[in-house]
Amino acid sequence: MIETSQRSAELHRQLSEFMDEHIYPNETPIKEELSTGDRWQPSEIVEGLKTKAREAGLWNLFLPESELGAGLSNYEYAPLCEVMGRSPYAPEVFNCSAPDTGNMEVLSRYGSPEQQDEWLTPLLAGEIRSAFAMTEPDVASSDATNIQSEIRRDGAEYVVSGHKWWTSGANDPRCKVLIFMGKTDPDNEDRYRQQSMILIPMSAPGVKVLRHLPVLGFDDAPHGHAEVLFENVRVPASNMLLGEGRGFEIAQGRLGPGRIHHCMRLIGLAERALEAMCRRVKSRVAFGRPVAEQTVTQERIAEARIMIDQNRLLTLYTAHKMDQYGNKEARKEIAMIKVAAPNMACQVIDWAIQAHGGGGVSDDFGLGHAYATARLLRLADGPDEVHRNQIARLELKPH
Repeated sequence: MIETSQRSAELHRQLSEFMDEHIYPNETPIKEELSTGDRWQPSEIVEGLKTKAREAGLWNLFLPESELGAGLSNYEYAPLCEVMGRSPYAPEVFNCSAPDTGNMEVLSRYGSPEQQDEWLTPLLAGEIRSAFAMTEPDVASSDATNIQSEIRRDGAEYVVSGHKWWTSGANDPRCKVLIFMGKTDPDNEDRYRQQSMILIPMSAPGVKVLRHLPVLGFDDAPHGHAEVLFENVRVPASNMLLGEGRGFEIAQGRLGPGRIHHCMRLIGLAERALEAMCRRVKSRVAFGRPVAEQTVTQERIAEARIMIDQNRLLTLYTAHKMDQYGNKEARKEIAMIKVAAPNMACQVIDWAIQAHGGGGVSDDFGLGHAYATARLLRLADGPDEVHRNQIARLELKPH
């Protein structure tokens, strides 16, 4: 582990021991539990592990420099997030999973005391879950100014109408609130002042979950991703976050940490895939030689190690810059790692699948789900193309 604070190092030790004792041994039982009965009900095993994690003090580690969380910097949190990323179930166990982390950061930074009491407190306690409704099926949401959903003031209320999809977590019965992005001032000459964010309870009349959306065939139950329709949903005016026209401001504050958290987790996911690859090729013989002795295998292992370590160092540098200078000043580095990490993970996991032969595309080793996760993250929180364009613009600007 790269040198960090003593507290982060101690938490890293505790977290790794918890993973060894409670997470890895329970991955197969959790998977088996979710394959029986109603897949959209919470896992009892996961809920039990949450209690253990909270008792161990491994809870809400993600909130940077906040008294509400562990008070860690982004740099201190990075190695911990990487460890959690090694298992698809771990982030939730420690109350550090998306989109709740991003939503809690929004409420912590921008929420009113009343909004924090109603929604942030139970989210921090792990009593409820949440969703983030931004992407729309009818427009190219890679350009967020395209979003057409409407938030209209009507006296003491706002009326919300729109069609969203890839609203992660909206299928979960524990999901009680969404953060919704829509236009309050579509005619504003400043395209970045047209949009606002507002809190919508899942129980509000007019909120309709139309279907769950699998990712390359994986439903990710009981969390999942949903297509949601909002038909004249009425909420109190006090549900507006920060104020009308502040949606993009909030989005940038939310997506910076969210993007780097995804990258931290992907590094852990790729690291575990490389470990699985090394074990597999040492246990298989082809054409009279161990697969581990084939030069093509050795080249892939070497390239995977180089790529993972490069991404880890870039992620840590980005986290350090965010801590020192703020998310806005680190926006180029955030964009860089958001492009680099998913592409790296896709390649490393692909090599691990190849090394496993037919087993690699089965459900036995978890590599198919790992690949689907990495591939999704080339789109989620902004596609590669948008981030590359931003990197290029920032690089060209001084010239």
